[in-house]
Amino acid sequence: MQHERIRVLLVDDHPVVRAGFRRLLEVNPEAAVAEAGSGEEALRLYQELRPAVVVLDLSMPGMGGLETVRRLMAHDSDARILVFSIHDNEAMLSRALQAGVLGYLTKQSAPSILLEAVQAVEQGQMYIDPDLVGRAVSNGRNGLLERLTPREFEVFRLLAEGHSVNDIARLLSISPKTAGVHHTRVMHKLEVVTSVQLVRLALRHGVIMP
Repeated sequence: MQHERIRVLLVDDHPVVRAGFRRLLEVNPEAAVAEAGSGEEALRLYQELRPAVVVLDLSMPGMGGLETVRRLMAHDSDARILVFSIHDNEAMLSRALQAGVLGYLTKQSAPSILLEAVQAVEQGQMYIDPDLVGRAVSNGRNGLLERLTPREFEVFRLLAEGHSVNDIARLLSISPKTAGVHHTRVMHKLEVVTSVQLVRLALRHGVIMP
């Protein structure tokens, strides 16, 4: 099928993953692919290159994928973002869609599906891995996690990864006091008392990986 030139910004902290996906996309001689190894670099390159599609991992050090999506959408509400992640659960899918992504695939997806998803998102169409949709429907909604606002969910993820309140303030560009308030609200809404309980909850819902 003939299609317009695909201009993709590939955001993943693993160079091997970026290289493999880049080779896949550049089978099309008209494709142009740029790479970023972090959310911070992605924000800079997006403003510079204005790519048609951003293919983005959620599990990155630093501000993380969801915060990167939030900032990209704040900068350009028309940004077309496809998540390409190891997370294959409803919690992360739901949060990514709320943040404004158009597509969501897991890293177990076949190469043909990746290409199809990029082309669909480039055209402004939503594309979600059919297998993931099936699991999401069968698993139902994550009641506790649904209590969290998008910002609280990102604080939850960072806390579960072991970041301190001061770390979170720096990564999310908020004051330590605000980060502390979010920390308190997250613990209360999730009905946990200790950091160990919070980490176990994050693991159980697939927010962080073992």
